[in-house]
Amino acid sequence: MTAVASTIADAIFLPDAQLKTSRLDLSNLALPPVLRPDARRSVLDITEFYGETTGGIRTYLRQKALYVEAHADLRQVLVLPGPRDALSQSDGVRCYRLEGPRVPTQDPYRFMLATRTNRRIAQHERPDIIEVGSPGFVPWIVRLAARGLDIRAVAFYHSNFPRVFSPFPERANAFGRAMYDLAWRYARVIDRNFAHTIVASEFVANDLRAAGIDRVTKIPLGVDLAHYHPSRRVRRREVRAMYGLPEGPVAAFVGRFAQEKELGVLLDGWREVHRRTGAQIALVGDGPMRARLVAQADGAPWVRFLPYEKDGEKLADFFASIDLFVAPSSNETFGLAPLEALASGTPVLSADRGGISEQVETSGAGARFVSGEPRSLAEEAVRLLHSDLAALGAKGRAYAEKDHSWESVFDRIFALYDSVAGR
Repeated sequence: MTAVASTIADAIFLPDAQLKTSRLDLSNLALPPVLRPDARRSVLDITEFYGETTGGIRTYLRQKALYVEAHADLRQVLVLPGPRDALSQSDGVRCYRLEGPRVPTQDPYRFMLATRTNRRIAQHERPDIIEVGSPGFVPWIVRLAARGLDIRAVAFYHSNFPRVFSPFPERANAFGRAMYDLAWRYARVIDRNFAHTIVASEFVANDLRAAGIDRVTKIPLGVDLAHYHPSRRVRRREVRAMYGLPEGPVAAFVGRFAQEKELGVLLDGWREVHRRTGAQIALVGDGPMRARLVAQADGAPWVRFLPYEKDGEKLADFFASIDLFVAPSSNETFGLAPLEALASGTPVLSADRGGISEQVETSGAGARFVSGEPRSLAEEAVRLLHSDLAALGAKGRAYAEKDHSWESVFDRIFALYDSVAGR
């Protein structure tokens, strides 16, 4: 991301520390004039899946805002939860932050509860399309907000939430299977609110179709190809020293420390990897599972826990400085961080199911292990670390360049909006 683009994004997506000083009450405040009133297409993005230390959806929304800002015939409105009501904007993008309580055990996510304010925003902004990015309260809030306004809603299926309840329903006990089936019944109910659903992988598309949700279009997500680049590998030694990592083999996971990421599988398997290769593993991020993972590692010298990296330049340098990115989750709807690693010339080891698995299989830039099996993870990691990592990294970069620029992604998404809006 260029310095100019980063400045624009930072002006739209205000940090929580700045929001906490806000004294706005958007349920009563006179809302400012609509931006770009003559825009050809306008979209309102709303989700509960947003926070300062979150990854993929936050990146998606920031990149979408930059795309809209660069296209004068488009307009975007964002409605996101926060610690206080707040309002920020650029030339073509406006961001409403609505106060909401934290989701228990799911920091930094917050509930979206402001039904009256969302109704006011929808009536004032009158978007052509509302894109719903989370399955909890938001679909119902949007239904109330858009009532009688002739606004079409689409869903972006960022979370395969039935598999969060039961990742492997075929192996689950009676309770786990019942929760899985109940979640899919709920998914079918909220699908009635949407004209269409966007997914980023065949894995998710197949799950939805099997559940009877068939108005689905696959649009894989993108990566900033200039920002995440193999040229950063020249600073490898310096970057590793900055993070206290050795010159020897280093693998890493970057993302949210949550149950669905299956990081316990990674730690269980990496002891054997270290024994046979000397490779260390770095876990970069934060989330509700952090304390449990630290306890599981039990001070092992081959694992390093690094904090969430807010600096985009440092993060891009980090991706290019490691030997291998490890993605143990078998439930990913896509996996932006692994794609950023591939764009950086870093191979990926993934589970053999899910959106990341599809990237690894298509690119040929890594390997896949049997989902949920630490021993299989260890065997594939050892094999990769003894292979030609540079050649695999080159394949990953070529794959990222072929069909994953953000410009091409949002060209397709806005073309879908045009089709759904029927204008």
